[in-house]
Amino acid sequence: MKLTEIADNPGSRKKRMRVGRGIGSGKGKQAGRGGKGQTARSGVRIKGFEGGQMPMHRRLPKRGFNNIFRLDLTEVNLDRIQTAIDAKKLDAKDTINAETLVKSGILRRSKDGVRLLGRGKITAKVTIEVHGASKSAIEAVEKAGGSVKILAPKKDEGEAA
Repeated sequence: MKLTEIADNPGSRKKRMRVGRGIGSGKGKQAGRGGKGQTARSGVRIKGFEGGQMPMHRRLPKRGFNNIFRLDLTEVNLDRIQTAIDAKKLDAKDTINAETLVKSGILRRSKDGVRLLGRGKITAKVTIEVHGASKSAIEAVEKAGGSVKILAPKKDEGEAA
């Protein structure tokens, strides 16, 4: 084999479509943009414009609100913690909290805190410190001989205590 004989697989590289280059190209005249007017121009098109009729997003009533104080907790299930203990990523003797869960690779980040959920079984006797936990998760941990401590939610820096 020589350097001159090396070639890509046939059809692996496709030439880009050259629009507006004559009627014979198949993409001549309006170049696939339809007719004239606002939609044929670049950069301008009114999204949701319905020809002067009241648009759907303005016809429907507003509903609900976004709570700016809501905490975004990362959820973790009991089975994930148990598999990490079995795989020696977590030590059952140590306290398991958000920091140790991130360090062991169970969670990518803890956001505003961690919430413990009750899917799966836990057999190890563990002490867990989290910002929230379901009743079934607390029951399962205490049944295995461990304990769950619910931490107070994180306070903001500007908030007076």
